[in-house]
Amino acid sequence: MREIKFRAWDTITERYYYNIQNVHDADIGDSFQNILDNYELIVEQYTGLKDKNGVGIYENDIVKTLGANIYVVEFYGGKFNPVSDIEASDWEVIGNIHENADLLEDTDRISPDDIGNDIHEFLHGGDK
Repeated sequence: MREIKFRAWDTITERYYYNIQNVHDADIGDSFQNILDNYELIVEQYTGLKDKNGVGIYENDIVKTLGANIYVVEFYGGKFNPVSDIEASDWEVIGNIHENADLLEDTDRISPDDIGNDIHEFLHGGDK
């Protein structure tokens, strides 16, 4: 069974809180609801996978494949893309979108929304 855990990015202090449980946050000893009420947080779920170095992979992590392709981990279509499709030993966490956005500057990242827009344009001959 996959381990369920979360981390949260605080957009005000620009730091992560780790080991957030359903009720308590181990880092600041407060209830989860209190944290959500008092902070501007982006909550990210653990995928249940570890990269080739044993580092846990979370949503919004930036990962690299053995072929040096760079991706952002996103939950879409009922799974964590793209890491759910390829063995974890082929991935390496190289950062996250909050602290290392510069790693994405030279990549052609395609989001699920972009794919949907492309399909819509193909089927209907233009923009939505």
